[in-house]
Amino acid sequence: MASIELRNISKIFTDPKRGELLTLDNISLDIEVNDFLCLLGPSGCGKSTLLNIVAGFEQPTSGTALVDGIPIERPGSDRGVVFQHPTLMPWLDVIENISLSLRLRGMSRSERHERAKEFIDFVGLKGFEHHFPSELSGGMNQRVGIARALLMNPRVILMDEPFAALDAQTKLEMQEELVAIWERRRCTIVFVTHSVDEALVLGNRIATGAGLYVLIVVLGPISGAHFNPLVSMMSWRLGHLGLKTMIGYWVCQFTGAISGIWLTHLM
Repeated sequence: MASIELRNISKIFTDPKRGELLTLDNISLDIEVNDFLCLLGPSGCGKSTLLNIVAGFEQPTSGTALVDGIPIERPGSDRGVVFQHPTLMPWLDVIENISLSLRLRGMSRSERHERAKEFIDFVGLKGFEHHFPSELSGGMNQRVGIARALLMNPRVILMDEPFAALDAQTKLEMQEELVAIWERRRCTIVFVTHSVDEALVLGNRIATGAGLYVLIVVLGPISGAHFNPLVSMMSWRLGHLGLKTMIGYWVCQFTGAISGIWLTHLM
């Protein structure tokens, strides 16, 4: 069974000036357990709306969304969400922001801090437990948001362009960190992005909302014999991140390094 099943999802918004706006049109998609799926597409194509449906923030106009076979009707602790902006509580320090969900459940301060310390170490924030968001960089604040989502021990982590506001160097570091976290935790991640490069670096599956059929799930061992100079820069970047796979966005440029190819049409 897929971790997430989307069946004939459509979403219509009502705009007082333009009337009905069809944002999602009859989308069906399976997201398997432990997948790192990137939803790729330009602004306004419905990526975030689809993510919000999986999160339980929105309900589809028609169709069914399920997690582990259970219909999604509301937000739940089985789905952690990391937003484009960290949405941290500015009056709480790092350890209190990360453990906020435990505080709301009535857990004692000592217990929730003990739980939070594991995830503070996990995202590389040891020593910053009692710093406030205003004292941290943008990348560090995003680490707090990721740790907060991981603390809930969700089956699925949903990420809506979490690195969009970061500078290029910090974004590259955060991408590397996220891949490492995924490899250690092996949870299911759905990641919204409008950047082709980011989708290639992060995802083991890519689905597009650009209205075109595209190749997704292109994974296989890197072998120099398969490379074409046209993909050498991307292969270098993947190698720089320590990844052992090559995604074949330019699949027509080389052969033999592909372990799976799927066609998906989201809109």
